[in-house]
Amino acid sequence: MKIEQIYTGCLAEAAYYIESDGEIAIIDPLRDFEPYLQMADKANGKIKYIFETHFHADFVSGHLSLAEKTGADIIFGPTANTSFPSIKAKDNQVFNLGLIKIKVLHTPGHTQESVSYLLIDEAGKETALFTGDTLFIGDVGRPDLAVKSNLSQEDLAGMLFDSLRNKIMTLPDDIIIYPGHGAGSSCGKNMSKETYSTLRLQKELNYALRADMSKQEFVQEVTNGLEEPPQYFPKNVELNKLGYESIESILKNGVIGLSVSEFSEIKSELNALIIDTRDPQVFKNGFIPGSINIGINGSFAPWIGSLIKNIKQPILFVAEEGYEKEVVTRLSRVGYDNTLGYLEGGINSWSLDNRKIETIQSISAQELANKIREDIYVLDVRKKGEYESEHIDALNLEHFPLDTLYQNINDLDKNSQYYIHCASGYRSMIFSSILKSNGFNNIIEVAGGFKAISKTSIPTTAFICPSTL
Repeated sequence: MKIEQIYTGCLAEAAYYIESDGEIAIIDPLRDFEPYLQMADKANGKIKYIFETHFHADFVSGHLSLAEKTGADIIFGPTANTSFPSIKAKDNQVFNLGLIKIKVLHTPGHTQESVSYLLIDEAGKETALFTGDTLFIGDVGRPDLAVKSNLSQEDLAGMLFDSLRNKIMTLPDDIIIYPGHGAGSSCGKNMSKETYSTLRLQKELNYALRADMSKQEFVQEVTNGLEEPPQYFPKNVELNKLGYESIESILKNGVIGLSVSEFSEIKSELNALIIDTRDPQVFKNGFIPGSINIGINGSFAPWIGSLIKNIKQPILFVAEEGYEKEVVTRLSRVGYDNTLGYLEGGINSWSLDNRKIETIQSISAQELANKIREDIYVLDVRKKGEYESEHIDALNLEHFPLDTLYQNINDLDKNSQYYIHCASGYRSMIFSSILKSNGFNNIIEVAGGFKAISKTSIPTTAFICPSTL
């Protein structure tokens, strides 16, 4: 028997490859399915089952394409309805895979159709549990993503409590927990950087598995402090339920090199959005007017999904040589399939054609420290939890999270000068480029973000909750 976790850092997502006696199962595959086929070929095995823990909101699954390529059956939980052929497994139904068994445990709460898959090894021992978004390492799945008209997030949290107590916590303590996500995913609040653990450790360390916790306490803690989910989540759920275009077709249409004139023509005719995927500190030195910087070497796909409202938006992109296929692949992972090509020769070809180039001023954290006592406006664009944990102590500091920028951009003054920082410099350049594309010219990005700022003399403070006494 072989179990391999296939972790994709950009999405903080874990898929799983399980093999026994020449038969293979894939759990929660990504849309770019080629690695699974390669693993199966190397093992001289056959992919028999594709197990889905639920209808994913944060990525487009590869279940359909993988099934078409291999003939494997797609398995969902008891209440999942799809527009394509799939097996709606019953609670406690067992599937044979070579010399092992995989048992379906219906564990609703994150979504109503959520299931966990219990692996029973050759000796009949319950060995591993693939929990999807029901149980994470250090956290549990948020219960507010699948709220129906007759169910509140509190109702779903109650279901999650029952699922954990009645289906998961009763399993052997030495069982290995393999979750669907790790730290950085928006599917939970407080996930660990660890990507697997034992049930025993989770009972000791995971706040949601405390033995003395009442259902009411669980519901309150799990629903408290939930941030608004990214706007693309329901769109990905719909694609996973109804189907989507093949990744081969997306790559064929998107990985196309375009000349400067072709690039410009498509931009004008189709009102295409230009995404510049280079490193932020490279981008700032020269970019195409109107382009937005979302670096490929970061949480690229989640920020695409969070910021670009129209999932069918025509997209052109600029990339470092050799990254073109990677860009289109990552866009497709969150359902942004209308990629029309990239600028051949990159920004150099644009410059050589004597086209206009724009820049963004970037300063070091120390330079900000030298100015902090002046009458300057600082925008902290991190998430709420990051800001409340610690932020700079400055008179004209405003918390302005990146994911709310488009909704609240009119609250900013184009005539004011803003110093913009995030945690490390990735999000602040996204923020700055969006402002620049909307006519803000008095913007200064702080390289290195709060990590660099905290090493300077700039005073910091933490948000203190008001006393309830």
